[in-house]
Amino acid sequence: MDRSAFDILSRTYPQEISFLKEDEPFRFLASVMLSAQTRDDYVNAVTPELWRCYPTPEDLSGARLEDIERIIHSLGFYRAKARNLKALAGEVARLGRVPDTMEELVRLPGVGRKTANCYINHVLKEPAVIVDTHFSRVARRLGYTDATDPGEVEMQIRSSFPDSDWSRLSMVLNLHGRKYCHARNPECGICPVRDYCRSR
Repeated sequence: MDRSAFDILSRTYPQEISFLKEDEPFRFLASVMLSAQTRDDYVNAVTPELWRCYPTPEDLSGARLEDIERIIHSLGFYRAKARNLKALAGEVARLGRVPDTMEELVRLPGVGRKTANCYINHVLKEPAVIVDTHFSRVARRLGYTDATDPGEVEMQIRSSFPDSDWSRLSMVLNLHGRKYCHARNPECGICPVRDYCRSR
């Protein structure tokens, strides 16, 4: 695997990359879940009121569904997210903690591998490949994967790069997809890795 593009992007972007303004374990996990198919800045705009009204998982699990919906109404798929958020809070309250393994995390309501990998990377500080639409798009264009299924993308990246690269690769490819490598009208003329792109 030619890692030249990754090395260039790793030098180009800041060492610390964060999209969500949460660090507390449950709140971070919930924020990632809410960010599905929604811009992170929209999530960052609604979570302060959410945590002010419901500071703990116990509080949130006891909230009325319509009250949660009102707070997160600006997010996509807010009704389904409100149901998952309430159920997630109830399960975390029952457990007394947020689980710390992939197997346990993906059993939580509304938590898939992408959300679990975000948690493993950001909260547990362990290597993780975080596959979202930005990451998948850039990884395919750079020839790091030929898969379209997120699970297959994750497995191909895990087999092609050492685990010491997983988290950094996840963040810089994601940020590059947001900044230059858009799904439509990518800014190829000013892209720092255009010479390595199969789609240029």
